[in-house]
Amino acid sequence: MDTTLAKNIKSWATEDRPREKLLLKGIDSLTTAELIAILIGSGNRKESAVDLSRRILQSFQQDLREIAKVNIKDLTAFNGIGEAKAISILAALELGRRIQGAGVKDKPQVTCSNDAYQYLKHRLEDLTYEEFWVLLLNRNNRITKAEKISKGGVAGTVVDAKIIFKHALEELSSAIILCHNHPSGNLKPSREDLRITKKLQEAGKVLDIKVLDHIIISQHGYYSFMDEGDM
Repeated sequence: MDTTLAKNIKSWATEDRPREKLLLKGIDSLTTAELIAILIGSGNRKESAVDLSRRILQSFQQDLREIAKVNIKDLTAFNGIGEAKAISILAALELGRRIQGAGVKDKPQVTCSNDAYQYLKHRLEDLTYEEFWVLLLNRNNRITKAEKISKGGVAGTVVDAKIIFKHALEELSSAIILCHNHPSGNLKPSREDLRITKKLQEAGKVLDIKVLDHIIISQHGYYSFMDEGDM
């Protein structure tokens, strides 16, 4: 390789190489670009892995959550990022998301709308498409399970009452909380949101399963149907 075209990591001082820097100084000493550089391993003819990682970060305003929203095709548009490297980046970001979610203790009790929001926000707030979830609760309003009911597009997703209450009956739930996200960031419920909530409330009465709330989640926070008097 022409040394005038790129600054190869192997030519750097040992303490400046991401892997060696991690071993010598600890993982906390690495910048975000250096961490991504470790994932991708190499850059291109004109950029080192670190320089390429910096450019990727700059393209997304240094926001890892924005990178987590893209797909493999978006990442492979960067010279030096092939499919395998793109998969490594997205897999690492997904692990980070799951670690956040794993911080929620087992069977937490729901005492207010914010409890439900905190339980599900890490799964929903950054998605670019809609998902519909249901929290299944026991008699003490403790979450026994969270079930994804459907996955849709940017504008909506299908909600099947039969599937929701099938899960609730199998878990012997005393109550449920409905939840979905709005990728647009708009927290205001649509007419369809209001209609399906009313429909599920009525179905729950027949089965003696209370529908306690319906939470809409976005990057800007959440909207509670119960808190806002919509149910």
